[in-house]
Amino acid sequence: MRVLLDTHILLWTLSDDPKLSGRARKLIESAAEIYISAATFWKMAIKVGLGKLSVDLEEVREYCLESGFIELPVTSEHAIAVKDLEHHHRDPFDRLIVATAITEPMKLLTADPLVAKYTSLAILV
Repeated sequence: MRVLLDTHILLWTLSDDPKLSGRARKLIESAAEIYISAATFWKMAIKVGLGKLSVDLEEVREYCLESGFIELPVTSEHAIAVKDLEHHHRDPFDRLIVATAITEPMKLLTADPLVAKYTSLAILV
């Protein structure tokens, strides 16, 4: 199974946060390929710049690549697909990540019930 990690799932995975459910851990461990959207790094960069997140983004990226996670660039196809999404919430990064999962297609691991409402490809963990 190919999986795309939502931003908080990535952060919880990297920090071994107890918020990451056992089910999420099993899905990540059994995934054939784990993807991280460039939109995730963009979202984290904005939060770091605003002082809402304290991580070294270069270290996060390096760790992801060393762990075998695959970077997924944002394409115009992903961006255009956002227009077809319902408006469950207004976070443009989450909407782009959802559109990416739909376009590719691949499963999206999230703990956000609003994100999970967008598509049956989302797995609420």
